[in-house]
Formats: sequence, C-alpha cells, structure tokens
Amino acid sequence: MDKQDSQEVTEAAKGPAKGDFIAPPEVQSQDEQVDALPQQEEFWRPPVRFGSVPVEKEPLGWDRRKGFRKLYPQVMLPFQVVERVSFGHPKLEPNRLFWGDNLHVMRQLPSESIDLIYIDPPFFSGRQYNVIFGDQNELRSFSDIWEGGMPGYLIWLNARLFEMKRLLKRTGSIYVHCDWHAGHYIKGELDRIFGPACFRNEIIWYYYNKMHDNRKGLFPRTHDVIFSYARDLSREPRFNLLKQKRDQPMRQQARVKDPETGRAKQKRDEEGNLVYYTVTERTIDDVWRIPYLMPADEIERIGYPTQKPIELLQRIVECGTNPGDTVADFFCGGGSTLAAAQGVRAVRDEKGRKSLVATGESRRWIACDQSRVAVAITEDRLTWLVENKIGKVFSVPDFTVEHWGVYEARRLAQAPPDQFRAFVLRAFGAVPEEHGNGIHGYKGAIPVWVGEPSQKSAVTAADVQTFANAIRKTIRYKQDNLRDGIMLAWAFRPDAVEAADRLRRLEQTDLNFIRLDMIRIDSPRFREHVTALSTDHADYEKFLTFVQPPRVEVGYKRIASRTYKFDVSETAILNPGAKIINVQWDFDYGKRFSSTPGYSFLHGNNKQPELQAQYEFPSSGKRKIACKVQDDMGGEGLWAAEIEIS
Repeated sequence: MDKQDSQEVTEAAKGPAKGDFIAPPEVQSQDEQVDALPQQEEFWRPPVRFGSVPVEKEPLGWDRRKGFRKLYPQVMLPFQVVERVSFGHPKLEPNRLFWGDNLHVMRQLPSESIDLIYIDPPFFSGRQYNVIFGDQNELRSFSDIWEGGMPGYLIWLNARLFEMKRLLKRTGSIYVHCDWHAGHYIKGELDRIFGPACFRNEIIWYYYNKMHDNRKGLFPRTHDVIFSYARDLSREPRFNLLKQKRDQPMRQQARVKDPETGRAKQKRDEEGNLVYYTVTERTIDDVWRIPYLMPADEIERIGYPTQKPIELLQRIVECGTNPGDTVADFFCGGGSTLAAAQGVRAVRDEKGRKSLVATGESRRWIACDQSRVAVAITEDRLTWLVENKIGKVFSVPDFTVEHWGVYEARRLAQAPPDQFRAFVLRAFGAVPEEHGNGIHGYKGAIPVWVGEPSQKSAVTAADVQTFANAIRKTIRYKQDNLRDGIMLAWAFRPDAVEAADRLRRLEQTDLNFIRLDMIRIDSPRFREHVTALSTDHADYEKFLTFVQPPRVEVGYKRIASRTYKFDVSETAILNPGAKIINVQWDFDYGKRFSSTPGYSFLHGNNKQPELQAQYEFPSSGKRKIACKVQDDMGGEGLWAAEIEIS
C-alpha cells in the first residue's frame, strides 16, 4: 500500500473509542458520472447482418443520468460506534465491522481504498432459504430482492456491485460467489459493470463431501461458482500464483530453450538420456477441491447456516492481496473472510485432522452485514480467534462495531454533548455550526438547535427563549426576514411548547415573532428527509430509527455435578413488537465477551432461538459467566454475574 493509499484508508478506517459517533465523509459525487460504465461498444455491438436487433449494453437498473441512484436514492447518515473490541494495541489502526444496509454503507466509504472484495450474496434460491435470522432489516432487504423476480434480484445486486467497483483500487479485484440459480445471469451483469476484458477466472468450488440431493433426472449438484474480475486493466491486477502439495511426488521431464528456434525442447544429459526431476507441488488451477463444512465439524463450524470454510477464503485472500492490503466483505455472514484476512489458516496433518493456526500475515479488513445477529456472531468469532489463536503470537489491531441507520438510543444518550449534537444534526440532514452562539446548525437556511443527550432531559421555556434570541441576532433575521427555527430534542416540557406558541402568535401584532418547529428525535418527522427518498423500488421507512437494548434476566439451577441449566425466557424486550432472535453464552467471561464454542448460535428445528442452555463446567469454584441477547429490531443486551460452581 503506497503512502497516499495508506493515508486514505486510515481516514476511512480510523475508529474512535467506544461510544463515539462518526459523520460520513464526503463522497466524490452525489450522482454517478455518465461515463462510469466501461467502454465496451465492440463487445456489445448490434449484429448488423441480422438487421435491427436490440442489444442491452448497460446493467439492469442503470439510468444514464442518475445511475442506480434513481432506484436507490442516496442516504447520508452518520455511523455510530457502539463498541471497540480492544486487543491491547490501541495505536494500531482498527478494522471496521458495520451493521446496516451495505449499499448505503459503501456509498460513504472513500473511492479506490480496497485491494480485494469477496462477496457471498444471497442466492436466488428461495425466500425461506435466504432468510437466515429474520431480523427486520434482513426481511426488508429480502423483500426488495424478490420483488420482480430475477430482474429485481439483479438490479438489487447491480447497485451494490457498482459501488464495489468504485471502492476497489486500480490494482484491485473482486470475487463474486454464486451458484446455479443465478450465476449465468450475474456473469452478464458483471461484464457490463466491469467490462468483459476484466474477467479473470471462473473458479469452481467442488465440495466433494456434501450430501447429494439425488433428484430424479439430475446429476448431483456438487459445486459453486466464483467469478473473478479485475478493477480495470490500466494497471496490472495484483495476483499471486498459489501452489499446493501433491498427494504423491511426480517425475517430470526437464525442458530447455532451443537457442536456434527459441522453442522449448526436452533436456538431455551428456549421454543423450532424458533428464527428469521430482515435483512435490502443483499449481492451483480454477477447480478447487475443498471440503464442505459438515455439521460434525467441531474445529471451524459455528452453526451459521451458510458458513464457508476458511480454506476457501484463504486462497482468495492470498492470491489477490499481500500482507497489509485491505480486504472487504459486504455480506460477511459468519466472518470467514475476516478470519482469513486476519491470518487464520485451516491446516491438516498427515492423518487429515484439521486445526486452525495463525500465520501472522494479516490484512486490513472492512466488513458489513444487514443482520444484527450476523454482526454479533462475526464479532464473537473474531474475538475468540484472536484470544485463542492469533493474539497469543502476534499483535492484532482492535476493531470497531459501527451501526448505520438503526442506532442504540441509550448509547447516544450517554455521549458527550458536542458529539451528541453533531450526530443528531448529521442524522437530520443539517450542517453543524461551530460558532453559532446558541445555534447548533442549519437545515438549509433555517437555524437548528439540539437539546441535551439525556433522554430524561426535556426542553424548557428558557431554552426556547434563548434560541429565539439567538435567531434574532443572525444576519438573515435582520436582512432577509427569515424567522423560522427548528428545535430537536428527546422531549419538550409543556411550558416550552407554550413559550413557542407565544412567540408564534406575535406574528399577528409584532415583527418580533419567531416560528419554532419542535421535533422529537425519535419521531417520524425527524426522518422525513429520508422517507421522502423512498420510491417504488426502495423502501426507506425503516432507516433512521432508534432501538433500546433488552433487559436481560438469566435464571439458573444446578442439575448435576458441575452441570447447570440457564434460562433467559424472563428477559424484557423494550422495543415495541420485537422478539428475541438469538442468545449467546460465555461461560468463562473475562475482559471481553467471547462465546463458548457451540454457544454462539443455538436454534431449534423450527429456526427459533433456544432460550435455555445447559453447560458442564470443567471444575468447581467461582466462575464469571455472561449472556448476550439480540432482538429482531437490532437491540442487544448483556448480562454478567459470578456464580459458585459445585
């Protein structure tokens, strides 16, 4: 990574301490340029000899004036840092894990800042198959995917692929994982977005150990497809040729260059005998024979339904990047890409037994998922890997967990006043005013005032009068006769509402009047500027909402020697209409939460979360345990206690 790239990524990935809030950086342009698609006239040239045959040169959903923003308008909202998982090296630049709609998260990241992108998007294989957790965000997104059949799915994916192309460096590459349902359609769209000349490989992942469906009249389906594209060909795409050990050494003929013809020929010794040498490695080709993760896998499997093996991702990461480069996965799911980027490898001994080891050759990473549960599982998995595999040998950067669009109200209320006001103004679509003398920002030409962070603090009549006096001192009030103002707060006292009414009534008798609009931060009016962007193809009504964490209550009892049963069914969900969607358990809770293996994603046959857990402790004595609970609106709560094991 050169100096300029390093500085750019640092600004994008630098994460503040837990509880801080990040305003989105300015992106190059609010609208895509008309020449943003690759020049490929020759490839998509209409066949003249057959007459006037329509040929589609542009990806589905593309508008020549507004690009994909016609169907998916731009939404600029701040990022909320809800947690910084620390591994003891605060000076190292942290990695970033986002929860939110990846299209809008990507639009707020800087261009040409990523070396490699791998995505495993939802396959176009069925509604129930794709909905893994049932989070409200997940349900909304899959509703968009399935609207309009295959064309709707491709438009949904194309908008995201276009942003990924913008994020890739000129030497970067993208790997798109798909299966037989839509792979051939996706290939055509990738050609239109990246250009046919940028196509590099069609990789076949052959999972020879997966159980076959054995449908009548079909060959068993035993592979997925991964399409590899370069960002562009103006600079040589980064690529490392990979080799693997052969099962058996092989004799191979030596060849030399003929000085007369310049062609390769067989090498012979002084006596004219052919020269051979022993080969112990083979170059990895485009058919990857990598086993599927079976349910009985206790080394790697975390219970995530569509989890991919680390061996698959480590090949992609190693062939497309060098240590220190930046890797991104915007459908991160269970976090296998991030584990591979962090330097974790799956290796097997002579008897075929698998283990996870740390190589120390780590990459930077950025990740995103629309499911709050997926983000929690990824956070948990990475924490466990660092504590048990990587951190014991190598220095590991922290990583931040950041929310976009759905925010934790309690953390927001605990922020310092200046950070709270900056966050609220950005979310409201207003511009902060650093030296406003009682005015915190402007929404267009209208002054904006923001209340206190605490949800228990309500606006008073004195606050109303102070803000009105500040408006009267502005040049616009004196010269342009602009007398409107907006007050944003969690709550307004009755005397504040009455004071605002008195100021407004002066309009009939006195030029000293002020019209103040009072808007609660958690009200629909606060997010009107977002919902106004909604079109027939993009439902933004759920963006910009605030959630409360569950109040976790855990009951437990001893059922055998050192064996206890735990129950979270008495947990109170504070978000109206929400329900528990996942429970995680840490039976050896230390400095940071890290689920005990096998207790990160417990769901029954009906896909409902298990609210009870049974665990046998290895020894008696005092033990600190913890439990995390996520609801389907994005709330997450933590319970921790020390108990005596007997």
